Amino acid sequence: MDIQAFETRSVRMDRVLMIEIYAPEEDVDRIAASVTAIDPLAQGNHYDSNIFQTAPGVEWYRPREGAAAGPERDMRKRPGVVKLVFEIAEDHAKLHQIIEAVYQIHSYQEPVIRVRPILSSRTKGLDDSDNPNRWWNTSGDWKKA
Repeated sequence: MDIQAFETRSVRMDRVLMIEIYAPEEDVDRIAASVTAIDPLAQGNHYDSNIFQTAPGVEWYRPREGAAAGPERDMRKRPGVVKLVFEIAEDHAKLHQIIEAVYQIHSYQEPVIRVRPILSSRTKGLDDSDNPNRWWNTSGDWKKA
């Protein structure tokens, strides 16, 4: 990545590692618990356990020789597969722990795990309590519904 960390008046853009994991929906809670036991997945000073989960989709694959289920001729379609996305600091020891933990609790023989360096925003904590665009100054917090 050529772009290095930088700042604006309100935001700091820090280098972090973005981790993507594809998994069946039934694996998600196990993966989230395992990862957050290793890293709190903080987002700034006020939030942690930050994981994004996509809507379920369909994964296509075909087991080949050596697959736990045995080889098959036809392609399989597995519904209910999601992508989990989260960020950690560029800490390779912690990354190794997370990858190993995910491998151990994931239901796949070949878990799909992707890691890439990115820049991610962190606010500088300026007082924007009167900002009319913030959820607390609009119709309310979505979690009250």
